[in-house]
Amino acid sequence: MCATRSRRQSARSSTEAGEPAEAAARPGSGDALGPRVIRKYPNRRLYDCGTSRYVTLAEIKQLVMSGTSFVVQDARNGQDLTRAILLQIILEEEAAGVPLLSEAALANLIRFYGHAMQPFMGRTLEQQLQAIADWQQQLGDVSQGLQGPALQAIMGEYFQQSREAFTQMQNQLQRQTEQMLGAFGLKL
Repeated sequence: MCATRSRRQSARSSTEAGEPAEAAARPGSGDALGPRVIRKYPNRRLYDCGTSRYVTLAEIKQLVMSGTSFVVQDARNGQDLTRAILLQIILEEEAAGVPLLSEAALANLIRFYGHAMQPFMGRTLEQQLQAIADWQQQLGDVSQGLQGPALQAIMGEYFQQSREAFTQMQNQLQRQTEQMLGAFGLKL
């Protein structure tokens, strides 16, 4: 938290006006004490409790890019707004230049909401994105002396992970189909 309860109570009037009561770095600055805390105030401004200053979405994007752990909280009630801020960054990036996600990909994502496969699809996407990030890291680590066999090994590992994730998704779909048909007394 940016301030202790007593400091928060004594500075309530300035906080309600949309201004933070903090002036110095405190726990929650993204170090060993936990993730960096960023407060979102009613005036839509974002305040980084670790650096004691207002930040922009571009600066939060840099935290993501650098791998800094952070959480965005509503200054009034402490609600976690991290996902909403990350989605806002994605929206701005998608609108700014060459989009990462095509209209077809976005439409397919929307179709999974409310579908029985939604939880599994989320995990699969997360695994795939992590595999790509790992692959990118490996590629960067060996790019100085990268030659054919090294590149093939990295690509092979990525494709193996992709194949395993797809197989898991197929098996999950198969189990769910069998369960659904079994409820009606049918078999595959």
